[in-house]
Amino acid sequence: MQSDRTFASVLKATILNDNSTVHSNAWVGQVWAAFVISTLGTTVGILYLPVNVWMKSFLGMGLTFTVQSTICLAKTTRDLHEAQKVTSRIDDARVQKLLAEHDPFKD
Repeated sequence: MQSDRTFASVLKATILNDNSTVHSNAWVGQVWAAFVISTLGTTVGILYLPVNVWMKSFLGMGLTFTVQSTICLAKTTRDLHEAQKVTSRIDDARVQKLLAEHDPFKD
């Protein structure tokens, strides 16, 4: 007996059953508040340091590069995780298709 489920339908069903986490508005607000407060606090601290302008500029540039590299690292980590999830779902869909087509009583 041939199953009427195609690979595409199994793949679509698997991808649509995404149980990814949806963040609450409170969490998103807390994350943005922590980012803004920490960045502003560090910036104010650099500005009020009792050193010359060159040292303040150097520290400000370091802060800017640190924030930028942190954002890039977070994006790259997220992209790698999402790619792994999609690959895993495609593999699961293939296995489900094979199981759906398998008939143990067929000779």
